[in-house]
Amino acid sequence: MHTMHTLRMRLSAIVLALVSVAAICFGFVNFQQRSKFITPDDGVSWQDGPTGVTAWLVAPNSPAISAGIRPGDVLRTLNGTPVKRSTQVTRRLWQIGTWTEARYKLSRNGRDFEASLVTVPAYKPSSIENYLRVVGLIYLFIGLFIFLRRWTAARAVHFYLFCLASFVFYTFHYSGKLNAFDWTIYWSNVVALLLQPALLVHFAQVFPERRQRLTGWIAAVYVFPAALLLLHISVATHALGFVPSLGARIFLDRVELLYLGVYFFTAAFLFLRSYRRSPSGVLRQQLKWVTGGTLAGTLPFSMLYILPYFLGVVPQSWMKLSVISLALLPLCFGYAIIRYRLMDVDIIFKRGLAYTAATMGIVGVYFGIVALIGVMLHSAGSIVAVLAVVATAFLFQPLRDLVQGRLDHFFYRDRLDYRRTLIEFGQTLTKEVRLEPMVASVLDRISQTFLVDRLALFLEESGAPGSVRLARSMGLNLEGALDLSFIHAAAFPQTGNYLFFESSRTAKMENEQVRASLEQLDLNYFLPCRVRDRVVAVLGVGKTVDGDFLSSEDVELLQSIAGYVAIAVENSQLYESLQEKAAQVERLKDFSENIVGSLNVGVMAVDHEGRIESWNPPLERMVGVVREHALGRMLGKVLSPELMKEIDARAAGDQPFILYKFPLEASGGQTLIVNVSVTPLVDKGGARLGRLLLLDDVTQREQLEEQLVQTEKLTSLGLLAAGVAHEVNTPLAVISNYIQMLAKQLPGDDSRQQIIEKIVKQTFRASEIVNNLLNFSRTGSAEFTEVSLNGVIEETLTLVVHPFRLARVSVVKNLGEGLPAVMGSGNRLQQVFLNLFMNARDAMPNGGMLEVRTTAHNGSVDVEITDTGQGIPRELLNRIFDPFFTTKSTGKGTGLGLSVSYGIVKEHSGTIEVRSTPGKGTSFRLEFPVSTKAVHV
Repeated sequence: MHTMHTLRMRLSAIVLALVSVAAICFGFVNFQQRSKFITPDDGVSWQDGPTGVTAWLVAPNSPAISAGIRPGDVLRTLNGTPVKRSTQVTRRLWQIGTWTEARYKLSRNGRDFEASLVTVPAYKPSSIENYLRVVGLIYLFIGLFIFLRRWTAARAVHFYLFCLASFVFYTFHYSGKLNAFDWTIYWSNVVALLLQPALLVHFAQVFPERRQRLTGWIAAVYVFPAALLLLHISVATHALGFVPSLGARIFLDRVELLYLGVYFFTAAFLFLRSYRRSPSGVLRQQLKWVTGGTLAGTLPFSMLYILPYFLGVVPQSWMKLSVISLALLPLCFGYAIIRYRLMDVDIIFKRGLAYTAATMGIVGVYFGIVALIGVMLHSAGSIVAVLAVVATAFLFQPLRDLVQGRLDHFFYRDRLDYRRTLIEFGQTLTKEVRLEPMVASVLDRISQTFLVDRLALFLEESGAPGSVRLARSMGLNLEGALDLSFIHAAAFPQTGNYLFFESSRTAKMENEQVRASLEQLDLNYFLPCRVRDRVVAVLGVGKTVDGDFLSSEDVELLQSIAGYVAIAVENSQLYESLQEKAAQVERLKDFSENIVGSLNVGVMAVDHEGRIESWNPPLERMVGVVREHALGRMLGKVLSPELMKEIDARAAGDQPFILYKFPLEASGGQTLIVNVSVTPLVDKGGARLGRLLLLDDVTQREQLEEQLVQTEKLTSLGLLAAGVAHEVNTPLAVISNYIQMLAKQLPGDDSRQQIIEKIVKQTFRASEIVNNLLNFSRTGSAEFTEVSLNGVIEETLTLVVHPFRLARVSVVKNLGEGLPAVMGSGNRLQQVFLNLFMNARDAMPNGGMLEVRTTAHNGSVDVEITDTGQGIPRELLNRIFDPFFTTKSTGKGTGLGLSVSYGIVKEHSGTIEVRSTPGKGTSFRLEFPVSTKAVHV
């Protein structure tokens, strides 16, 4: 289908080109004949009547008046030749020639008479005819410009047909010889007269844009001229009962001229309506000149010639001068073409050369093919002509392209490459996501391609849809603020429209601030950059460096680039928006991670498959696995099997659950007490994404609770011990006194003496227990002073030197220098350290090493006592500070030493902790607050 359409277009172009060449040739020959041949005239206008050829009008001071011929006389013979038709008179006069005697036989009122006259040259309005020929040539040149620019464009062929018909109408003047060529000129002029107004009205209906449902109106435009042509042919050929008389010819002339005037006014009205409805500045300027030219060119001729002639007035010389106004119509069209690039003809001259050269070549090829086939087939009929037309149609486009390519290189030179690469640049422009480089590149390319030095790109304001801001400019010298209210989405109601301002003075619809801004910008074209019917940017372009407006081809190319710019701008804005959103998401992510990371609770998130997706720093301390190593791993490979077993056992449903006080093996062998909370992780829509695990380290809380319980327990036992001690101490004293008195009364060799010694020994043991109970229950009785812990430790170690030597225990001292003093009782603290040292000795029956270390930090003094003894089983660690609890064998301990030590440490506002590993040893850590002296003001 496309190939057939192209072939039809090429055939039409070839035929139209041949018709144009024929019209030009015929016009040239007709001009020669009208200039060369002199028409003989007898001064009589003859017409065919019922009684014969009758004199209708006799010119004053003519040869016929001198010969006595009057209107109404019937001509019988001319130089002895019978005359039946008025056209025979014209032929006989051409045969006789000028300045020759002609003998007429006439009849008047039934009486025959003869008259002789000498023919004279007929009056020839050469000046008016030549003027009309100039008008016709203007039409032809304008039409060729349009047609040669782009004959496949909409309305280009239509406009050219109008110009060609105008050329024929104004330049074809039959000579009066009435031979075959003269008849061709005559009928061509008649057809052009009837066709030119109809084509103009048709063009006015479809320019600048074809309106819908115009088919019936357009067909009606051609009905009346077709009827007039049929009437004209009928009169000339005696058809349908018409008689070819002079009166009929005059009537036809009046009706056809009236039709010419009416159609011209109709076209002017249509142009005016389009002008009022046009939103584009350039289009309004085009239509303004076209409308004005149509009115100025046809109104004087219609009012001064057509109307009086139609009303019966005989044309006078002053009436014929009204044809001068007819030149205004093509001149205004030409001005619109040159000034405002009407119909895309700014580069017509260059394209015209290409089409002219191609047409000349094709004409030569056509006649060559006709001659060659005629010689080969000995025939030159219509079939040969058709074959020649088809062959030349196929050759026209390649030949035209070849010539056009050469001319483009000649006229455009460097700009040709820019134009060819501009569309490629526009296509690649959409890949640029950075706004500033993209805008700079666009303006630079447009400046180089179209040779303009004033450019600007306006972008839509993000906070004010519909308004724009100046994003970047080139060649503008701006001073002060700009009022850009004239650039808004409503200013571009239709796709493809753009704003045009010839100058700031022509913007009469805008306010003073807008006109001042236009004067500052000095831009003429404002092209919208649309994406899905939304204006995202506006491209402003000024005149070329030579001061010329852009051609319509340039504007079309800019509109194409504007589409790519719109996509690139939207891509850049979307990219910036995505970057901003990504940064916002990243900030929110960092903020959320900072919040989660700042929690003291371990937080982790796992997906449906149990793969870890989130891991905060407290978990690193609890589990001993850094975040980078935990993310992406399965939960079972990070947590202990015991904890996973408990989680899996309760994770069958989607209900949250909590594991209280679960022992968790931490890094370094430390055991933490944690509360584990497991809950489903869902999104806003309630869809489950995975699970959220919270691990709360409650080890310190548990220790505090145990210390509180221990303190309450010791307090209660202390009160009980004080009461028991006081009640028991008196009987023990009586028993001790009496048993000692009894021992003194028995002889030394009495066998009962051993029993008494055992009673005395147990009495002293009971007394020691009672004294320990009293010490345990006695609080707040000692006065606190500043004490050096290093001094207390040194003094206590001197007391155990002998026992340690016997037990083969070595002591390692790492006492910090310059330790601050603490508030306390030296004797009581010595009792604490003595208990710990002796317990360490008892825990190392085979000898070992005792390390004592003191340090100071964060306003406290720490003492750590570590042995290498047998250690304490884990299940007994929570009971070692209970009163009367001991791990020693029976008779070797009372179970009050650590209880008393615990009470003394608490009395000094300190803490005591124990860590023990069975088989490796035990470590006690004591912490005392640094002494703070009161400040007296």
